[in-house]
Amino acid sequence: MTTDVIILAAGKGTRMRSTLPKPLQPLMGKPIIHYALESAAPLVKDQPVIVLGHGAEQIRLALGDTPRYVEQIELLGTGHAVSQAESLLSGKSDLVLITYVDMPLVRSQTLQQLIDTQKLHSGPMTILTVHEEDPRGFGRIIRNSEGQIQAIVEEADATPEQLEITELNAGMYCFKSEWLWENLKSLDLSPKGEYYLTDLVFLATQQGLSVDAVLAEDKEELIGINTRVHLAEAGKILRKRINTKLMLSGVSLVDPESVYIESDVDIGQDTLILPNTYLQGKTSIGNNCIIGPDTRIFSSQVGDSCEIEFSVIEQSKIENGVDIGPFSHLRKGAHIGSGVHIGNFGEIKDSYLGDGTKVGHFSYLGNAQIGKDVNIGAGTITCNYDGENKHQTIIRDGVFVGSDSMLVAPLELGENSSTGAGSVVTKDVPPDTVVVGIPARSIASKKKK
Repeated sequence: MTTDVIILAAGKGTRMRSTLPKPLQPLMGKPIIHYALESAAPLVKDQPVIVLGHGAEQIRLALGDTPRYVEQIELLGTGHAVSQAESLLSGKSDLVLITYVDMPLVRSQTLQQLIDTQKLHSGPMTILTVHEEDPRGFGRIIRNSEGQIQAIVEEADATPEQLEITELNAGMYCFKSEWLWENLKSLDLSPKGEYYLTDLVFLATQQGLSVDAVLAEDKEELIGINTRVHLAEAGKILRKRINTKLMLSGVSLVDPESVYIESDVDIGQDTLILPNTYLQGKTSIGNNCIIGPDTRIFSSQVGDSCEIEFSVIEQSKIENGVDIGPFSHLRKGAHIGSGVHIGNFGEIKDSYLGDGTKVGHFSYLGNAQIGKDVNIGAGTITCNYDGENKHQTIIRDGVFVGSDSMLVAPLELGENSSTGAGSVVTKDVPPDTVVVGIPARSIASKKKK
């Protein structure tokens, strides 16, 4: 049996108090809608259909052309929203699975269970329910004396007795598609002026057809996001899932509740993550590393056996056996070779540092190509910007740069050359040459006579 997925994403999300549409609100580094698309992806061959409404253009721009879209111009309820997809999906599949954009914690396995149950069900629909004392605005499941589902009553329309019911509609459904498209047209307008998708349950029972249900095992999956409080709750649960998976794979987190690790981060075995560490974007960290405390790494690659503390790493590549920090900053384009040492308050941008190079402290290296076994003295600066353009500094293997040297680019320091402390180097330095002064001048050769 084939299945199509509809994701309802048309609501205004007014309780978020934001100019950004709810589907695009960030959750663990990704928009909320990403999670609905991710959980649906393994279940179907074709792209889900997203029903847009408020903020439709912003959402299209953010997601691109990969998903399929329909638009609900008038926000007339969930039943009306689903009907907007009929022209795309009618006659195309056996089943239609309907989910909500603002329930990012639902796992693919739960949705698959809903589909599998409906495949074996003779009736037209299967719904996802949950037992919960805190209803969070969910509709109530009405059953008869034999336990058969008769209706779903929305919270706003429920009687005091119905409000006491603890079995709730989780808002996910799997329908026989032919029955769905035929019966959406029969929905009546509610007192609120909306067409409720939940009224299809009553229609099915009126036709003498059964409605099946899947009881959700994990209540946390069904947290809906209506406010920023809910957003924070969902983020905490996602972090716990990610951290648990990492620890079971061989990563040590000293204090899991104090670290922030996004889902695309990959960490090798026997790596230790210390408190107040933020690992974001497409970051990978090798084996046997020590990361943190108080460190942020964004979309960077870190090799094996590295130590990084109290530092910020952004869009950089770090090879094996590197130690960085405290209080260093690697900016976009930094590439650090194996065995490099970067001490406190070093800043590297758009530069390559060769194997074994040492940058002790208080140095800025920008637009530089630095060879192997170079010593960068404290306070060294590559003066790479002339007010209009950036220029490159090349430092060959074995160079010794004295403390407080100003290297005015474009510039090349030849192999095994040296600069004296406080030098302002404005011209290329030949190999094996010692320069000192302001401006720097040659005073000696290192070549053996």
